[in-house]
Amino acid sequence: MTGLPSRSLALLLWACVTSSLSIAQTLDILQVSGNASAQYRYFVDDGQRPGLANTDISLAGELEFYYPVQDSRDSLIFIPFYRWDENDDERSQGDIRELNWHKVERDWELTVGLDRVFWGVTETVHVVNVINQVDLAESPDEEDLLGQPMVNLTLIRDWGSVDLFLLPYFRERIFPGPDGRPGASPNISNSRAIYDSGAEQWHTDVAVRWSNSTGNWDLGAYQFYGTSREPRVDPAFYHVEGDGQIELIPIYNIINQSGVDVQGTFDAWLLKLEAIYRDGPQESFFSGAAGFEYTFFDVSGSGADIGIVSEYLFDDRSLVVSTDNDDDDISLGLRLALNDINSTEMVAAVVQDVDDSSRYFYLEASRRIGDAFKLSIEARGVDNVAVDNPLRIYEDENYLQLELGYYF
Repeated sequence: MTGLPSRSLALLLWACVTSSLSIAQTLDILQVSGNASAQYRYFVDDGQRPGLANTDISLAGELEFYYPVQDSRDSLIFIPFYRWDENDDERSQGDIRELNWHKVERDWELTVGLDRVFWGVTETVHVVNVINQVDLAESPDEEDLLGQPMVNLTLIRDWGSVDLFLLPYFRERIFPGPDGRPGASPNISNSRAIYDSGAEQWHTDVAVRWSNSTGNWDLGAYQFYGTSREPRVDPAFYHVEGDGQIELIPIYNIINQSGVDVQGTFDAWLLKLEAIYRDGPQESFFSGAAGFEYTFFDVSGSGADIGIVSEYLFDDRSLVVSTDNDDDDISLGLRLALNDINSTEMVAAVVQDVDDSSRYFYLEASRRIGDAFKLSIEARGVDNVAVDNPLRIYEDENYLQLELGYYF
């Protein structure tokens, strides 16, 4: 996608904001909110692929239109998103994150359209997420989800809730482009893919999930059948671009996946578990994360809370063909919430491989400025990576990110 000049994008975002506010004033029942942000990234190293920039500037905007239908329990939601990036054409994109009709009754709910569904309780990884695709060009933290076409029926019973999902269309994972960072080396293609199913993106996927809260425990379990949201990459499957650069081709297998997520709350303790068992054409494997978070509340009467987070990450795949294989690692993190008027927060963690010296780390911090602005700082990277560790593909991609957002 061709990038827009920053001035043109700013005018476009301002036009969206002013027109949205005008609509909200005309239709009192329509609720409009959103945000616009400017982001700057600095990469410490030059990168393994040729011609990569060490700095990157991008602008983004997201609007949310929520319309509760009068005299009913129905509602409509529409969330469009757009980002312009000065270097990465794959990151310069418009997308509809959500566009759906939602109906609520006493013991059931129904959602039809594009929606985002998040499962998981652990801090470092979210292995149980299986409904939505990940936008890796937006962020490497795998928490930016693409809207998934679905029919979702929720049955609410005394013994828990059951979610039934019919997923008629599959969305491919978005990777950073040849000029995008942070990205793998070699680059992973966004224009080519290999599918197990002859229906390719039109393979109909299904899932069922049970969830319940009982006593101190929040419990969830599910079964999924369909196209894996996590592609394999295999060095044997690649394409050579016109400039001689190699692109790996993502492979999307049909899988059966069972998953559980558990969180126990005991005063200052949170006990967490996520685990999956995946049966696919290459191999079957277990993957998961388990750990705890302990919070010191109102430290020394300051009002601040400090949390200690530790998790064990396990993945017994024998083939290093995944884009996010965590192997056998231990994480240690710190969560800080000042609980001040500016909502100052921070979370930082280091994930260490127990078999070699490889580690990756991240820091995320944010603080409100006034009533409408928020300043965010993020740092991510890898260190001391062993030659045979999957993190090797992200070597020389360490970066610092600053973002200023306006919320309305």
